[in-house]
Amino acid sequence: MESGAISATLAVEIEAACSCEIYGDQLKMDSLTFQENDIQEELLQMTFYPDERIALFIDGANLYSSARMLGFDIDYKRLRDHFATQSRVVRAIYYTALIEDQEYSPIRPLVDWLDYNGFTLVTKPTKEFTDASGRRKIKGNMDIELAVDVMEMAPHLDHIVLFSGDGDFRRLVEAVQRKGARVTVVSSVESTPPMVADELRRQADHFIDLRELQVLVERESLPSHEPAQFHSPDDGELT
Repeated sequence: MESGAISATLAVEIEAACSCEIYGDQLKMDSLTFQENDIQEELLQMTFYPDERIALFIDGANLYSSARMLGFDIDYKRLRDHFATQSRVVRAIYYTALIEDQEYSPIRPLVDWLDYNGFTLVTKPTKEFTDASGRRKIKGNMDIELAVDVMEMAPHLDHIVLFSGDGDFRRLVEAVQRKGARVTVVSSVESTPPMVADELRRQADHFIDLRELQVLVERESLPSHEPAQFHSPDDGELT
């Protein structure tokens, strides 16, 4: 065989070998992804029981901030559906404040979508005030509304899932635990800075880092069923 033909044959064999190696690496990566998903599912199944009555209480601004710090957006349909596979979801409640005097609120499309797709919406208008330095600011804290709903619903629930890292909820968690309900807190210690208060994490029966849920609830691309997410913090400065 001529040297040119040998070189061509070797080139084809090397290319084929490289392709097989790349394909093998991709299969390994896909296999690891599936294994990671299976591990997350098993961890959550250890936390929840199929016959439990659970409710999801979502502090909208707090959860949004946590997810953004971890570098992803939440697909709320996937989130609700996932917990529905774990237990009996009695209610999924989303809390957020709205700036009413704006011609267009960037969070309004998300709020409307949630309202039409199985979530209960609890909203209130933000309040505007001027701080000591004369800057106009807005305030829209939903802690009281969330706490009242948790206390009212606790006797009818086995398990409460609180999507917030706010340390002010520690006493709330303790109170509903005395009523016999278990409490899982979903927030993050992997964000910078950590979004969950240490006292809240210690008080909860279970803690799930949002990073662990990412593969299960992340919005992979902008789907047609859910609008883009924008959120204002509980307190912010008007510009």
